[in-house]
Amino acid sequence: MAGLHLTLLLHGAAPLTWTGFSVHWSTVIGCVALAGWYEWNARAAARNPASGGAPTQGQRARFIAGLVIMLLSLNGPLHDLSDTFLFSAHMVQHLVLTLIVPPLLIAGTPASFFRRALRAPAVARVARVISRPVFCFAAFNLVIAGWHVPALYNLALANHPVHIVEHLMFLVAAVLMWWPLLSPLPELPRLSYPLQMLYCFLMTIPMSIVAVYITYADSVLYPLYASAPRIWQLSPMQDQLIGGLIMWIPGGLFFAGVMAVVFFKWSAADSDTVAGAQPGMHPAPSR
Repeated sequence: MAGLHLTLLLHGAAPLTWTGFSVHWSTVIGCVALAGWYEWNARAAARNPASGGAPTQGQRARFIAGLVIMLLSLNGPLHDLSDTFLFSAHMVQHLVLTLIVPPLLIAGTPASFFRRALRAPAVARVARVISRPVFCFAAFNLVIAGWHVPALYNLALANHPVHIVEHLMFLVAAVLMWWPLLSPLPELPRLSYPLQMLYCFLMTIPMSIVAVYITYADSVLYPLYASAPRIWQLSPMQDQLIGGLIMWIPGGLFFAGVMAVVFFKWSAADSDTVAGAQPGMHPAPSR
């Protein structure tokens, strides 16, 4: 406990302020690098329309939104609350990094960008393996469960480079997790609609197990938060309970919402198929 308290002091646990905005340059450099990669590919695609063309305005907006949300979650008040004061805020940050940022980045990236990387045979072979739904499911849940083991979680809180590795692993594993639902590539296809719904349902089970473990723990699992200055009169155990519930309920409801979206897309696709099969009836032309 004394070592963790010293770590807290070294991190500069000043009273939380809502008027300042802390900036961590490693996150800024990462986001700028991703934006540069996107722009370089966009210009290359514009010079070669046969490759699929440049990204649309909608795709650009989604990708930029993903980068902005990632930057805001890793800097400023949410980051300060997460790293120094509240476990529950850290859980919110992790859900943003895994459930909101990756789908925006994937949906904002044209298929041609991914195809350019797949030209290398070794990359294509690896991509075929790691994009399999079973691998995506296992990788994401192992990463999430592993980093919530108290020994690893506390190590990340006490060691900033380890914390960066943790967040990078969350982002990469989450991109893989979303791939069977959002893949833009027929070469690395999405699951069918029924299997997408099953995939989303199964995804809630491991997260719920981790959340139950945290919610019903009878002691503080992550001692740094016990030595942190108190915010909103929350005790360390109350903070931990709220964090577990955030993972359990909003996390589960998020996948339920995705299942609902998939169901309606499935119904619409079936309706178009039936309409197209009836004599004299044709689906509305795409625009």
